[in-house]
Amino acid sequence: MRVAVVYNCRPSTPAAPGDDRYAEWDERGTIDAVSSALARAHEVVEIEADADIVESLKRERPDIVFNIAEGINSQNRESQVPIICEMLGIPYTGSDGFTLAACLNKARAKEILSYHGVPTPAFRVVTDSNGPLAPLAPPLIVKPLWEGSSMGVGDDSVARRPRDVPAKVRRVRARYRQPALVEEYLEGREFTAALIGNGPGLRVLPLVEIDFGTLPAGANRIYSFEAKWVWDRPEAPLRIFTCPAPVDPALRREIEEVCRRAFTVLGCRDWCRIDVRLDGEGRPHVIELNPLPGILPDPDQNSCFPKAARAAGMGYAELVREVLRIACDRNGIAEGRLKEAALGTGGGK
Repeated sequence: MRVAVVYNCRPSTPAAPGDDRYAEWDERGTIDAVSSALARAHEVVEIEADADIVESLKRERPDIVFNIAEGINSQNRESQVPIICEMLGIPYTGSDGFTLAACLNKARAKEILSYHGVPTPAFRVVTDSNGPLAPLAPPLIVKPLWEGSSMGVGDDSVARRPRDVPAKVRRVRARYRQPALVEEYLEGREFTAALIGNGPGLRVLPLVEIDFGTLPAGANRIYSFEAKWVWDRPEAPLRIFTCPAPVDPALRREIEEVCRRAFTVLGCRDWCRIDVRLDGEGRPHVIELNPLPGILPDPDQNSCFPKAARAAGMGYAELVREVLRIACDRNGIAEGRLKEAALGTGGGK
């Protein structure tokens, strides 16, 4: 089977401290690792999700696209590859364009979750820094409405006094040219759940907990841009994650059920990472969904989905191939029923 790995590659020139323009895009090593995992059983081509992607897909004629592309230049950027694939009649892994756009727009995702009774923190979308916030009350967290990879969520994004909110809203508006999401800040524990599969076969891999005790003294208890990209470096990894998370069975089941419901009502497919935070009474709330989850191959890079997969006994290459198999099954592609004899049993990084 001919598989196209479609991606956006982060520029090789190191970004200046605090520059998050390409935080969502993948490093070359991740793209190579995905391609290598798939090449053990398939013919693989790599296609950059740039302005020439339509011509590239027509030229390469893949049987299926393995989509890890974040897209470019739009609040609907993550929808670009799925919509183009549908136009060309090419199956692809992961969620469709509507789900990707809805999940990237945090307010739209939260509106859908709320309608279906899935708990999520209270929020407002703010375009005027002096606009009303009632009934919200501090502490609050202020973030861009449609960014990922902790873009615009800095250690100083938490507002503990009403008068702190306007400046944070103005900063989001000025830097990202989009509305700000002002959200109730929950003080409880935070988890990430990696989900894989569809329908009755949907699985929740071992939960990952964020250990905020590993952050520098005085840092806010959030997985901020600094925690993800500045304080956590390959040469000095931040031991911020615990997997499997130390939770009692009842709480684990509650978190898993909330995540399954969120996955379903937002129409996710094949895989998704969901961030969950507990309120003051220990009840889980969905913070956001990531239907294009990061999958850095190096265990020291603190990539949650591969970390959860390893805890489930699934190596990196096995995870990538399993996502492809699930997508092939969903699309009725018989060639996607991968044979262990062809793949071997190794798991990769």
